[in-house]
Amino acid sequence: MTDATAEPVHRTDPHDGKVHEKLNWLRAGVLGANDGIVSVAALVVGVAAATTDVTAILIAGVASVIAGAISMGLGEYVSVSSQRDTEHALIAKEKDELATMPEQELAELAEIYRAKGLTPETADLVARELTEHDALAAHLEAELHISEIDVVNPWHAAWASAASFLIGAVLPMLAILLPPPEWRVATTFVAVIVALAITGWLAAWIGGAPRTRAIMRVVIGGALALAVTWAIGALLGGAVV
Repeated sequence: MTDATAEPVHRTDPHDGKVHEKLNWLRAGVLGANDGIVSVAALVVGVAAATTDVTAILIAGVASVIAGAISMGLGEYVSVSSQRDTEHALIAKEKDELATMPEQELAELAEIYRAKGLTPETADLVARELTEHDALAAHLEAELHISEIDVVNPWHAAWASAASFLIGAVLPMLAILLPPPEWRVATTFVAVIVALAITGWLAAWIGGAPRTRAIMRVVIGGALALAVTWAIGALLGGAVV
């Protein structure tokens, strides 16, 4: 029996590699923007709690935006470069094995399909036909779940991560700088909570997860971060004064 009150789940054909790749990029972008929102907002709220000097808030915010974007981009580049190097090494190893021990590799491929539930005869037939068509592609897909033509690009990942962080950071910067001093912190809190609810919803929609749980998770986490940094800024500001 279907629960009529259950939240709709966004589904994507798992066999559509291009769609899956695009959704992964979109998910990474949403998470990067979410990081930009929270980290920059937490810093500027902490500074705003300590001082009303707009110049100090602006300098701290800009420094946070630049440092965060560079850190996100560099971290993603290093991570994806390591993944790419690993994929290249695996591809080279598979090429060597196919060249030096083709019969063993054919038997290995057939065994993979037998383990998936095919009969021995069908598994042998599938393995031979795939090997005749493109042996390397067949082994990379069946054994390693990668493709020689779809090796990850670290530069794409780095730029996407840095750009999404910058986009997310724009909101807290505007929210803290545009209102009058007495409204800065409150405006930033409200703007950030709304933005986090949207990014939480988007992340859940992309991944096909329950929306309410995802929204509550990011909103509560972001609110705690803002509250803690505001309290620390207020304490330090009072101590300095």
